Amino acid sequence: MAYTTSVSIWAFAFSLYLGVSKCYFSIPLKIYTGKYNVSSVVDLTPLRRVALISDGNGLSLASDPTGTVNFLDMVQNLEGDSGRGYYIEMSIGTPSQTLNILVDTGSSNFAVAAAPHPFITHYFNTALSSTYQSAGRTVAVRYTQGNWEGELGIDRVIIPKGPNGTIIVNIAAILSSDGFFLPGVNWQGILGLAYPMLARPDSSVEPFFNSVVKRLGIPDIFSLQMCGAGLSASSTADPAGGSLIMGGIEPTLYRGSVWYTPIVEEWYYQVEVLKLEVGDQNLDLDCREYNMDKAIVDSGTTLLRLPVNVFNAVVEAITRSSLIQDFSSGFWDGTKLACWMKGETPWRFFPKLSIYLRATNSSQSFRITILPQLYIQPITDVDGTLDCFRFGLSSSANGLVIGATVMEGFYVVFDRAQRRLGFALSNCAVSGGVALSEIAGPFSAADVAADCSAGMLKEPIMWVISYALMAVCAVVLIILLLLLVLPCRRRDHSGEITDESSLVRHRIK
Repeated sequence: MAYTTSVSIWAFAFSLYLGVSKCYFSIPLKIYTGKYNVSSVVDLTPLRRVALISDGNGLSLASDPTGTVNFLDMVQNLEGDSGRGYYIEMSIGTPSQTLNILVDTGSSNFAVAAAPHPFITHYFNTALSSTYQSAGRTVAVRYTQGNWEGELGIDRVIIPKGPNGTIIVNIAAILSSDGFFLPGVNWQGILGLAYPMLARPDSSVEPFFNSVVKRLGIPDIFSLQMCGAGLSASSTADPAGGSLIMGGIEPTLYRGSVWYTPIVEEWYYQVEVLKLEVGDQNLDLDCREYNMDKAIVDSGTTLLRLPVNVFNAVVEAITRSSLIQDFSSGFWDGTKLACWMKGETPWRFFPKLSIYLRATNSSQSFRITILPQLYIQPITDVDGTLDCFRFGLSSSANGLVIGATVMEGFYVVFDRAQRRLGFALSNCAVSGGVALSEIAGPFSAADVAADCSAGMLKEPIMWVISYALMAVCAVVLIILLLLLVLPCRRRDHSGEITDESSLVRHRIK
């Protein structure tokens, strides 16, 4: 009887253990990659200096010539293009060491190379800076492509073409990396401009722009113009560049009105997409498909990335409307280039692409449109006789990402103070006298759901669920271990059972 009972207990425990193990290993711990508001017609004054005030309608206007920020000093403070990234020059440490830093609105860590790497020409030597202080914490960040590891510290930073003043900020010193620094890039670090929620190793690490706002007293707003539209990544003539305006808006960089849309949640710059059109074809998908599992605006992503179902629908619609019916599938999935005889532009064969965003009035929307010149992108020429192009869209398992392919058509305002993003036509999104982008609205949104993000589990909620499941599984495991150990140790009730586990690194784009 005792033997039968013991076997039964072991069998019961083993079966429960298998069930619990399955629960433990299936806990979702992945961070997914990465409501729109439209203003009425807004005519900004040509004032350039800060601080910003409200005009009564929630729009930030430049008004006070205090000298803290001169927006004109920041115009053309970026170099680079969509293929190699847009970067800004920074001076770090004492004495200053100058590095080029990639501008990324899809992450939150300020990180710089702090060790040699084959693909970079120089790095930040922490030993040579008298003001660098190590925080004694390690940090690791994994992106959609590439990752790095290093240590956290603090030091002084000056942006030569940025706000006046020296800022003490958190810096991640990159000591090792894989696939992060790439051949041909001219930057040695990354400037994450998103919210603390995405900071690694946790949200206690204050992001760079939060520190700038707090220490220099500038308004919590920045705006971004990226001027590589329609330019070949291999071209040295007419180099691209752009502007990162910290503290406000520079009216000379755009034309027409700024159309605002709310930030759905403050981690990435998450927005709500209502529908997509290819030419005049509405894809006619449920709007929740576009926001699966989120839709974000990310300057650090080159392409327009779409959820798989949306991407397939877009490719099918382009194929139907394109004058070229028999196109290699390799072109659509990014494995092949399409080439034409030099001087023969392919853009006339392709339709416009439009993204509808929810307006301030939730029953309305507005539309941002890019011409084929922005998503059929020149890459290189072959023997001087052919021009080759790539498809500027890709499928995504991590949500919809409005990357440089779209952003290059617009002047984008990240108005964090008012929790909204603004879009205006960029003055540099012009090729051969033709504007490469369009904005129109407002339109009725009565034909879409009241909340296209409804039903999507946001990552903070996923974290809570994950930790709760881990706690439940840990408790059950402890109980099972006690059941296994106690029958064998009837004479000794002392001892302690501990359970240690660690989370996987999170993918942040």
